[in-house]
Formats: sequence, structure tokens, C-alpha cells
Amino acid sequence: MDACDSIADLGQLKQSKVLLIACGALAKEILAIKEIGGWDHLELTCLPAQLHLYPEKIPAEVEKAVKLHRGRFERIFVVYADCGTGGLLQQKCDELGVEMVEGPHCYAFFDGLEEFERNSESELRAFYLTDFLVRQFDSFVWQPLGLDRHPELRDAYFGNYEKLVYLAQTEDKSLDNKARLCATRLSLDYARRFTGYGDLPKFLSRLAPHPARGSP
Repeated sequence: MDACDSIADLGQLKQSKVLLIACGALAKEILAIKEIGGWDHLELTCLPAQLHLYPEKIPAEVEKAVKLHRGRFERIFVVYADCGTGGLLQQKCDELGVEMVEGPHCYAFFDGLEEFERNSESELRAFYLTDFLVRQFDSFVWQPLGLDRHPELRDAYFGNYEKLVYLAQTEDKSLDNKARLCATRLSLDYARRFTGYGDLPKFLSRLAPHPARGSP
């Protein structure tokens, strides 16, 4: 293989690979979808899931990741919804020329954007959990809100909620039981809705590799 062939191969590698910059809370689901679809052209890098506790930091961290990896990929896709950034993440992605997931947050795209909109009125006072948040309830909800030290703060944080809705990505009895316990701890009614991966596969399916130059 001569030098020209090596350069051509590197160029094709850049063209065929798509980088997903994702929230760490979605890593398990993205990898499962990638495997099911056989989408080897997708590469995943994750930002810390803890950024959801500080949504104002998400746009800057996404920008750093895009600039760090841009030279290696023809296309980058940001697997975040708005996630509490008040439109600032979309603005940043527009500035960087990269696409991102549609919708206000992961609950909406897991439920399906249309389905979530239909349920929004009846679930106006619902607190949502996903598989990830059920697993990480203590570290992402209970402890950051100080409820482990001051359970009397429950009403201050959750007094306006009526029920906990578990949007389940998998059929897992142990997670269902844990989600029920989370609802009990928060003194909320419990509901479970199986969503699977919702609209996430649809978003990722848009990222099909470009055909090689000269291919039919």
C-alpha cells in the first residue's frame, strides 16, 4: 500500500464514521440500539450524566467535545434533548453546525414525542423516571436534594407532584419493584409505561453512512 492509498483510506474512514456525543445516562440504550441495528459506523463518546444536575453547563461541555473530536469525523450528532438548557444547547449546536435530538428531554423521546404530548395534560403533575434514573435514584435524586439527610424536605420538592411515572426501556421486574419503592419514598402514586427505546432508534437511523464516492 503506497502513501496515496493510506491517505485515501483515512479519508474514507472519516467519511464513514459518525460520532455520537451523548449523555452518559443514555449510554446503555444507545449501545443496545447500535448492536440491534448493526450500526458499526456509529461511535459513541459520553459526557458525565451528572451534568443533568447542572444543565447550564451542558452547552459548553458539548462544545468542548465537538471541537475535540471534529477532526476525526465527517459528521457529529449530539444525543441530548434540550435537557433544561432553555434552548441554549440548540443554539450552541446551530453555531457548531451539528444536529441534536428533538424534544424537551429524554422522557419525551423515550415516550415518543407525539405520545408524550398526548399524555402531557393528564400527567401535568407527574415525576418521571427512566431505567437509568431508577437504577441511580439515590445518587441522582435522593442525595442531591438532601433527602437522605433531611427527609422533611420532601414536601418542598415534591408537594406539587401527584404520581411517579416510570417510563421503562426494558421489561425488568427488579427495576419495576425499585421504581415502586421510589414512588413510596416520595409519597407519590405509581404508574409504569413501557416505552422501549421510543424515538431514539428513529433519530439514530438518520445517521446512515454516506455512500463512497463513485459508488452506484
